[in-house]
Amino acid sequence: MSRALPKYNKRRVAFIGGATALVLTGAVIAGSALAGESSKSNGTANAQTLAAPGTISCPDVASQLPAIPATAQAEVDRNLTLLQTQIDEANQRLIDTVGQGGANFVQNAILGPLEDKRIAVVNRIATAIGRTADRPAGLEALAPCALNAGGVAEEEAGAGAGEEAGAGEEAEAAPSAAASDAAEEAGNEAGEEAGNAGVGTITCPDVASQLPAIPATAQAEVDRNLALLQTQIDEANERLVKTVGQGGPNFVQNAIVGPLASKRTAAIERIAISIGRTAEKPQGLDSLAACTLTK
Repeated sequence: MSRALPKYNKRRVAFIGGATALVLTGAVIAGSALAGESSKSNGTANAQTLAAPGTISCPDVASQLPAIPATAQAEVDRNLTLLQTQIDEANQRLIDTVGQGGANFVQNAILGPLEDKRIAVVNRIATAIGRTADRPAGLEALAPCALNAGGVAEEEAGAGAGEEAGAGEEAEAAPSAAASDAAEEAGNEAGEEAGNAGVGTITCPDVASQLPAIPATAQAEVDRNLALLQTQIDEANERLVKTVGQGGPNFVQNAIVGPLASKRTAAIERIAISIGRTAEKPQGLDSLAACTLTK
């Protein structure tokens, strides 16, 4: 009897040890599952945040117009439709570019160019009305648009949370995975540098040489806008210098050259309108708005 007792105790210890190991293993598995669910939940939250970039809202132009002459109605309606199209396109671009660019990307690449386009359109509306009635003044004040609350702020917050979660996962990853991530990051940085890898110079068509005779009453306004065109080029070239190495492959086009063309379109339209008040309005000047980057 006394000799059988040690064997029983051994079996008992072995059984208890096995049960303990099983419980611990279950705890580890449960913990891993919960961690995975938590990570998945965070990822879903971040995805939802980035999928809701906000909405661009602009002042209503139609409600601010005076009585529209019948001869101008078609042109005014066409340009009012264009204003809505521009807003729709800007909102779509807001969705397509979530997570891109720096802190001022939305302002520089979406809101700024949209304002310039709207200035050109509201000026065309005012000109159409002004041909047979009093030209409405002050419509340019309706050009600026805004990104509603919860757009950029939530986007940046979501991106920051995503980066922190990613950093935690990388710390626990195997060395081979970390090396792979580092290589991918290096490739991304190389791609970004390719966006503005060198300074270069932005060159634009000369507008002054393409203008007809300028009425004396329009000379001051034309000169002011010609000077503004040069200032815009100088500012774009300065930004080109300051942003070397920033952005993706389309950074220069989206954040510098594209917005510059929109600003030039608005300034050129103002030149044409000022001449057209007392002489024939020059046509086709919009073709001079686009600029190029020369390396």
